[in-house]
Amino acid sequence: MSHPAAAETILLYFVLPVWLVAGFADYLCHRASRIEVTSGYKESLLHLLMLAEIGIPLLAAMFFEINALIIATMIVCFVLHQLTALWDTTFASHRRSITPIEQHVHSFLELMPLTAMLIVIALNWPQFLSLWGLGPEAARFDLVLKRNPLPWQFVAGFLAASVLFEALPFLEEFVRGLRWRKRA
Repeated sequence: MSHPAAAETILLYFVLPVWLVAGFADYLCHRASRIEVTSGYKESLLHLLMLAEIGIPLLAAMFFEINALIIATMIVCFVLHQLTALWDTTFASHRRSITPIEQHVHSFLELMPLTAMLIVIALNWPQFLSLWGLGPEAARFDLVLKRNPLPWQFVAGFLAASVLFEALPFLEEFVRGLRWRKRA
């Protein structure tokens, strides 16, 4: 297996699954802390925002050729995600206990997107350099479907797992917070 193939395999079959597990673990931590009673739907909105901030570049990287546009989107969304995560933790820390386990889960939720982005950048180094006006290639800012798409089994499995273990749980958390607010 070549180094690029090994890096892509690590990204697809280690980094992304660990990231999904950490996201679901975070949901379970929120559920255990009774987030609907403490910080409520407002914190859940921040979680949905972070899901979107990560989902956009992730979907772009899965379906489109990686170029300067996709890399720039990843960088911007990563920075926004980090800022939102800081906002989220600051907001939540005044309203509920954030356990050491949840804090440890958060470290994975911050490092896995960074790891994924760095692997993508390493695999597409000339386009990364082109963002800064460096390297041999001109920066490309077009959306082009992947010439060699990811295996459909991986894409289908990952998208299904993302819906089941990320989108639906965090939507449920948000609805639970709204219901509690109406009762209170």
